Amino acid sequence: MTLLTWNHATTIGIRAMDDQHGVLMDTMNELRLAVVHGDPWEQVNDLLDRLIAFARMHFGSEEQLMEQHGFPGFASHRAEHRRLLKTLIDSAHKLQRDDIRMRPLLCSLQSYFVDHIAEFDRQYGPWLNERGIH
Repeated sequence: MTLLTWNHATTIGIRAMDDQHGVLMDTMNELRLAVVHGDPWEQVNDLLDRLIAFARMHFGSEEQLMEQHGFPGFASHRAEHRRLLKTLIDSAHKLQRDDIRMRPLLCSLQSYFVDHIAEFDRQYGPWLNERGIH
């Protein structure tokens, strides 16, 4: 499980969203390091809660921006956000019951995050750039 790093593939061209993606990456990296270092469960749980809260806020920001400017892929993008948020929340509940291991969850979250940006977010970035949103 590697740390997430900022690169061209994770840039969409909307500064506020790029900055929020950076915070999401940093939070996932903090969570990863807490697990690797064997930090207390309370600390890991707090980081997971922070990741969920920030993801919820970020998704809302993206959706508001897309809806405000009439992005044609808005509905499918929102559905994808809902799916990811449900996965995050369900995983947090399973972790609290010790039903799943943290490392595989983090690997899949990191992979999903990078794939989501490449597949979904990179569609709205250029579209909004053409409308003067940067």
